[in-house]
Amino acid sequence: MDIDLNADLGEGFGPWRMGEDEALLDIVSSANVACGFHAGDPVIMDRTVRMARQRGVDVGAHVGFPDLMGFGRRPMQIETKELVAYVLYQLSALEGMARTAGHRMTHMSFHGALGNMAAADAALAEPLVRAVADFDPSLTVSTSASRAIEGAAERCGLRVRTTFLADRACGDDGLLVPRKLPGAVIHERDAVLARVRQLLEEGTVTSSTGKKIPMRVHSILLHGDTPGAVDLARAVRGVVEQAGRVVPISKQST
Repeated sequence: MDIDLNADLGEGFGPWRMGEDEALLDIVSSANVACGFHAGDPVIMDRTVRMARQRGVDVGAHVGFPDLMGFGRRPMQIETKELVAYVLYQLSALEGMARTAGHRMTHMSFHGALGNMAAADAALAEPLVRAVADFDPSLTVSTSASRAIEGAAERCGLRVRTTFLADRACGDDGLLVPRKLPGAVIHERDAVLARVRQLLEEGTVTSSTGKKIPMRVHSILLHGDTPGAVDLARAVRGVVEQAGRVVPISKQST
């Protein structure tokens, strides 16, 4: 089975940059582009989409809370109807940028606190995923392991791309450990690569309690906002290729 490599990109704002987007675009096969709510702005979105198109990299909307100050990582209490409108707004923004650049939006993902909340709450995941289906039923939902989001996508007739976050710890239920807890983010390069090898060879992930849990994934997320991100991304791609897995090439015209 092919393994998609994706990264969250376009997460700067104005003159401020976060991550090495251009270098990562030479490594990944798909990009999750910030849509201006947790990060990003129209100029950065446009540039990121055009760079992705030049390299044959698929693009998707990375949808988050309206929280530039907190980078979308702070839980917010917002009425569901309003959240649905926020999702549609961000999808529309990236779709417009992609179409104008001669590219096509293929997928979407929920960022940060919004993603964590939807992953743990089926009542929240359902209307948000339904909004994605109403916007474009051909989109794929990219998500970390989550029965709530995966179940909602199935009911809405959407494809799901389950994604492994190699540098993020998960609980016995497969959900991500909150960033505020010790050990939630795995910084050691060897530990990250060992987790990728285990996933590819055994189809399992070791949870934060030491339990091996089965996990069938279609994609590996490479975070671009951590020190040494590009070198780690190259190393992860090397592990994937050594395992005989193929990193797919975009079927879109470049």
